[in-house]
Amino acid sequence: MTVTLVPPPAPQPPAVADPLDVLGVPGQVNLDYAATAPCARAAADAVAELLPWYASVHRGAGALSRRCTLAYERARQAVGDFLGARAGDHVVFTRNTTDALNLLARALPAGTTVVTFGGEHHANLLPWPRGSVRLPVPPDPAGALRALDAALGELRGPDPSGPRSAQHGPPVLVAVTAASNVTGERWPVAELARVARRHGARIAVDAAQLAPHAPVDVAALDVDYLALSGHKLYAPFGAGVLVGRADWLDAAPPYLAGGGATSHVGAATHDVRWATGPARHEAGTPNLLGAVALAAVCTALADADRAALHDAEQALLTRLREGLAALPHVLELRMFGPAAPRVGIVSFVVAGRDSTQVAAELAAAYDIGVRDGLFCAHPLARRLLDEAAARSGRRDLPPTALRASIGLGSTTGHVDRLLAALAALA
Repeated sequence: MTVTLVPPPAPQPPAVADPLDVLGVPGQVNLDYAATAPCARAAADAVAELLPWYASVHRGAGALSRRCTLAYERARQAVGDFLGARAGDHVVFTRNTTDALNLLARALPAGTTVVTFGGEHHANLLPWPRGSVRLPVPPDPAGALRALDAALGELRGPDPSGPRSAQHGPPVLVAVTAASNVTGERWPVAELARVARRHGARIAVDAAQLAPHAPVDVAALDVDYLALSGHKLYAPFGAGVLVGRADWLDAAPPYLAGGGATSHVGAATHDVRWATGPARHEAGTPNLLGAVALAAVCTALADADRAALHDAEQALLTRLREGLAALPHVLELRMFGPAAPRVGIVSFVVAGRDSTQVAAELAAAYDIGVRDGLFCAHPLARRLLDEAAARSGRRDLPPTALRASIGLGSTTGHVDRLLAALAALA
């Protein structure tokens, strides 16, 4: 008998992990991305690679410090590129969106009026100076444009010569979210920027909720400032960013006074020259790992097929919203019409049930994590709860809401598990 020797199969190269895979705990369904998104593999890998080299930034001549300084400044460049920063923009690392917008508030020229809408997260309501203008939540995106145009026209007064220059009258800053953290509905940022330009106003955008779901480009949108948080962008290591025009930032006192923010400190108390550029507002030892993690996720997203990711998320979002609409006693909260563009965030109430109790039962009995409360947007959330009660005619709605939010790593199984649990609880 002839025996034929079959060579063993050639070894296969190990599967390459997707840098946008998210880390999680088996069995747990995380539907609270809008608060803090899970960590992407790209962020975890970037941090693990740098940890053996971890050392000071901008403060040492040794190999470790030089490598960390290079990693930090490369991270700044990567984040700036991801967000479409212009040649003259600063990219300032902060702790989160709240920190970034507080920094901008401290940098406003004296006499600046800030115009916001009542639909903002507290991070974009509370830092601004007294005398700021808060416009009502509009019924639709077109209403936002009309309201802003009217408000800026009133602030600036008639200008028979045409579009206003930024130098005409006291400065005005429009501060608006790109996507609501309560409803996920998107605001018409580019159109609002055009209205602001027409009146010689600047515009700052809270992109914390939009950036994880869709491309955001400062130059393409023609906005002056943009803020976001790494922990909502799959890089949960405590870093955020403020990107925007240099003039106000370089003219303002440092956000924090301390080492790294100075170019000279003399013996006399007031003999201090502050640095220009991002360093002016980054005193102290920076969050190197947070910056590197954020940059790694930005790079991975820039290399990904964002259109395909968007389509997959929108299919899940539709499944979630249609499933909630089919449940008796469940009401979705919204600002605009039901077909308004939105990201993967849905807030809702279960009539006759306390939202905190429902969230606790979802966690304890079904291993599902959602958010309950007013989502750090109290004026908006309370208004939407009142409107939901008026639309439905129900008097048994709770005083707070539930929020389910999805993103990378979310599946139809996760959505269906929530819907089944809510059906059982309701």
